[in-house]
Amino acid sequence: MGFVRLDRCCRSAGRWLVGCSALLALVTLPHAPAGAGAGASTETPPPGLSLVTLTGPGTAATGDRGSAADLLARQDAVLSRIGGPDPVYRWTTALNGFAVELTPDQRAALEGDPQVSLVEDNEVRPLASATTASAERALSSAPRMRGGAGVVIGLVDTGIDTGSPVFAAVPGLGRDPGGFRGTCRGGEEWSAGSCNRKLVGAQWFVDGFGAERIRSSEVLSARDTLGHGTQVASVAAGNARVSVRVDGRDAGQFGGVAPQARVAAYKACWGAPDPADDGCATADVVAAVDQAVRDGVDVLNLAIAGGSGIDTLQRALLGAAEADIVTVGAAGNEGRDSYAAHPAPWVTTVGSTVGKLARGTLRIVGGPDLVGGGRLDDVAGPVVQGADARARGASRRDARLCLPGSLDARKVAGRVVVCERGGLARVAKSEAVSQADGVGMVLVNIRPGGVSADFHEVPTVHLSVDDGRTLRRWLRTHDTTRVKLLRSPGATDVRRLPSWSAAGDPRGPVLKPDLVAPAESVLAATPDSPDGSWGVFSGSSAAAAHVTGTAAVLRSRHDWSASTVRSVLSSSTRPVRSSSVFDRGAGTLTAEPDTSHLGLEVSRRAWRRALESGHWERLNVPSLLLPDVRGTATRTVTNVGSRAEYFSVTARGFTSHRVVVRPLALRLAPGESATFRVTVSRTRPGVGPDDGEITWLGARGGTTRIPVAVTR
Repeated sequence: MGFVRLDRCCRSAGRWLVGCSALLALVTLPHAPAGAGAGASTETPPPGLSLVTLTGPGTAATGDRGSAADLLARQDAVLSRIGGPDPVYRWTTALNGFAVELTPDQRAALEGDPQVSLVEDNEVRPLASATTASAERALSSAPRMRGGAGVVIGLVDTGIDTGSPVFAAVPGLGRDPGGFRGTCRGGEEWSAGSCNRKLVGAQWFVDGFGAERIRSSEVLSARDTLGHGTQVASVAAGNARVSVRVDGRDAGQFGGVAPQARVAAYKACWGAPDPADDGCATADVVAAVDQAVRDGVDVLNLAIAGGSGIDTLQRALLGAAEADIVTVGAAGNEGRDSYAAHPAPWVTTVGSTVGKLARGTLRIVGGPDLVGGGRLDDVAGPVVQGADARARGASRRDARLCLPGSLDARKVAGRVVVCERGGLARVAKSEAVSQADGVGMVLVNIRPGGVSADFHEVPTVHLSVDDGRTLRRWLRTHDTTRVKLLRSPGATDVRRLPSWSAAGDPRGPVLKPDLVAPAESVLAATPDSPDGSWGVFSGSSAAAAHVTGTAAVLRSRHDWSASTVRSVLSSSTRPVRSSSVFDRGAGTLTAEPDTSHLGLEVSRRAWRRALESGHWERLNVPSLLLPDVRGTATRTVTNVGSRAEYFSVTARGFTSHRVVVRPLALRLAPGESATFRVTVSRTRPGVGPDDGEITWLGARGGTTRIPVAVTR
């Protein structure tokens, strides 16, 4: 059972929520069984809260802010026909809609109303990251010193920590952003003066999640208590030349991808009494997107997993595209268990690659060597599984997870402890082992996910699911086992895809993900310390942070539309080893994508036309989904460089189809456009899907990759 303070019920937008009582101080709320971070299933709180989208766009599509009153009048008319209550939220900018508590009859009436295009349940979606750790990772390359000046990045996440120096109003931020209208909303442990020239806006949204459902350590303000929003924001836009110190040691310097960009935080993700219930209610997320579009951010980041199809959130992000905002979404970390999040073509959806990772080896004396993540000093000793070393009064589950106080020092002292991942931060497990006098830890994944190289309290090797099974099988058949934990030289290939990176849906409107980016053991700032705390985190939220920062750099350098920035980000990539374009998109992110000089423009009205007609194939996006037997499509490219350039094309990677591109070459002056046609025909009968890429090579050395999938 989890406990929550009832006084918070009364402070959510000034209204009482279900379950509030002025006479009670505490209430117990049931929660779901513990699960692992982003892998936890969604739930539907509170009962009856629905998200309703009316037909037609919000004011972002028209640019007429004065028409908001007309949209509100339409909303009132729809609600009056069903006798509906006052909405929890109203949205008029990114879309025309509201969140409201409905009876089943009221909902059925709205679903039949011709003025209503979509009604869906409010649900809590997980953040698109693996468990974070309060640890440091040494930088392997020099951080960027400049980039992103004049650009505002909006982050819909867990808020932000103002104490970190990566968000200080330092000299050298460059020109101020023009047109940003956001404000700094006060709240618990946060004042309107908490913002500065770097952190230019802060808002928070909790009515969809429920103020009565948050954990006692949460605060009703934009301040980040979970740490995820701070990590994502620091990677995307953290200040340059920030010294990294851990335990009094100098660990180099940090800088975000766009260190001169400004940050606006929109807190819509919250911690629950049970960490397995942490997440982001869709009503809050849509409200945050609506506010960010109204404020005028330039780039919008959502490191939120879950959702399918063109739902309410994707329709709100359509409003962001119509407002010429580059929107970046994390694909999620579910591997083959679910398709990539953010399937809409107006969102740049980012999957994951494995970055450079410090390695550790678990050497089983008389058995196999198992290699995982590790940043450790060599150590040796007998091994014990946490579940076999539980302290008196502790459950076997708690000991298996190595929760604090769950291990018996008499059984652990001098030993290496095997702990399962989940239920607690990774480094907290090694602290529990250290407190019980263990000399080392082997952390094993129990479901698909990445491995990390944290700084632990005791030497630690982090093993994958398969290697964890190998270890447990060995321990079942050997009564006594000794192991050595050893440092391993070298690093993994930065262009390899992890098994947990979510793949796109072949039946979706367009090919997803758009691209992949580094997503494992990424150094970031964390909350809690005025002089800067540091940690590493993994997952597609880290990948999306890299792409978000790069988008801000492009927007700062060039007067490009959001759709052109989106196309350059995804098509100016490097190859990556993968079985399918639905795993990798166009490839992995490059640091300087604007060297390719070819962009694909989509008019703002074209997005909505495709949504309303269902003719997604007509969108000029930098990817292709084509019929299996014979298909034809066209794309229009524009020279976004500063000089005339000659481009030639090749089609490669296809195994069972012939792909012809005409013309074979283009010469384009700056700003000039040309259309090319792609024709696909089957060369072998009875074969299944096929994929490859069309590659345009520029005379100035740039490469533009357009992934092609032949599926339907």
